[in-house]
Amino acid sequence: MILLTFIIILMAGGLMAWIAERWVPSLSRWISLTAFVINLVMALWIWVQSNGLVHSESVWISKFSVAWIPSFGINFSLALDGLSLLLLVLTFFLGILSVAISWNEIQYRIGFFHFNILWVLAGITGVFLTTDLFLFYFFWEVMLVPMYFLIGIWGHENRRYAAYKFFIFTQASGLLMLLAIVGLYFIHGNQTGVYTFDYFQLLDTKMSPGVERWLMLGFFAAFIVKLPVVPFHSWLPDAHSQAPTAGSLILAGLLLKTGAYGLIRFVLPLFPVASAELAPWAMLLGVVGIIYGAFLAFSQTDLKRLVAYTSVSHMGFVILGVFAFNELAMQGVVMQMITHGISTGALFILAGSIYERIHTREITNMGGFWKQVPFMGTIALIFVLASLGLPGLGNFVAEFLTLIGTWQVNKVYTLVATLGIVAATAYSLRIMQKVFLGKEISHHAILDLSMREKFILVPLVVVIIGLGLFPQVVIDAAKRTFAPAAEVSYTKQVVNGNNVQTIKKGEHE
Repeated sequence: MILLTFIIILMAGGLMAWIAERWVPSLSRWISLTAFVINLVMALWIWVQSNGLVHSESVWISKFSVAWIPSFGINFSLALDGLSLLLLVLTFFLGILSVAISWNEIQYRIGFFHFNILWVLAGITGVFLTTDLFLFYFFWEVMLVPMYFLIGIWGHENRRYAAYKFFIFTQASGLLMLLAIVGLYFIHGNQTGVYTFDYFQLLDTKMSPGVERWLMLGFFAAFIVKLPVVPFHSWLPDAHSQAPTAGSLILAGLLLKTGAYGLIRFVLPLFPVASAELAPWAMLLGVVGIIYGAFLAFSQTDLKRLVAYTSVSHMGFVILGVFAFNELAMQGVVMQMITHGISTGALFILAGSIYERIHTREITNMGGFWKQVPFMGTIALIFVLASLGLPGLGNFVAEFLTLIGTWQVNKVYTLVATLGIVAATAYSLRIMQKVFLGKEISHHAILDLSMREKFILVPLVVVIIGLGLFPQVVIDAAKRTFAPAAEVSYTKQVVNGNNVQTIKKGEHE
């Protein structure tokens, strides 16, 4: 029941926060904070209790299932493994920070704001836990609507355009996934006589190569738009630049990770043959995204758009590693999901803090801030170095493992992707040069980080350094999840005259 409790606490907390605004507006903040703290403590407790599973053969830590609409084969099924647990801890940790960073920023419709924060994270939590494909789509949509409101109500000058664009991109791609889910449902039902959306039963569905290819593309479309992958990325810079700070933190830290999670959990296991066929092209998209995102990041003058394009570049490493089909690359992907959420989330928090002080995001109007805000400058330097992949910080481990794994599959893609790290050095150091160092362009009198902001950013510093020095904690937690995905082989028959070729995962045509 603890898996269901995670979702209930967030949804009930959202309703309570919305209602509490009528009497004491500030109570909404405390209700939200309490809900996230309770969930984080429970998730950490499960992590401690499940530590003995690291070296076992068990993949799933906990399962929960109850019939929901049995006549259609729909169950309320939840399951937790190491990967889900890591992402839940990240979700609740960033949830606490999203409430804390909005403490003074959000001054109107406070209750409804926190309702949307809690419900979007409830949707994300459901995505990371569900093992029923109908329920998965339900939670996929649950996290979409609150984020639309967060951008559209509390965003900046072009918030409505950004909110509409975000909604259209994600909703359209989500409908393609729904069609693929329904197709898989009927194919499995016709084969077995059992119509179900259960993930574990659908894993055994047999399909012709053509059908598998089309169904896989339905899932793939939804996940690469959410990731996002070039050329389906254009919604992200607009959404990030217009969203409130908490919205940007959730977008970068969590919402993008649902796309990566979907690729690992659904695309590879459900459609192994079609995934192998797509792998070279998917890896190519990843490499293009790494380079393209880096160059666009360097050309931006809006600080939040600059950080947004760094996410496009960093997420290129995720799709590159996922379709490399080996354990090292998958370790890098999991590390990238966690470290990107921490480092890029911190950069958006810093961008929001600067905007609150000088009311502009244009870096051409900044410069020489270090003298006035040395503590903020030091924190920014740490996360800028993390973004460029400095050894000793978590992002380096993620990209290093991904590139080692990819090298075993495609050396050309690996070499080109490495150039993205060089480009990351350019755009990352540009942030420091234009904002905190260099010539003082304007005469803004700004204050250094407040005690509340220090309590938000210092734990992020500790985490990103800890992940750089002790990455095995994350690797061990997710080991039983991604090891089978990288190691399990399958056969693909390619009929060429009388020849039949057998291909294992990790071998690309």
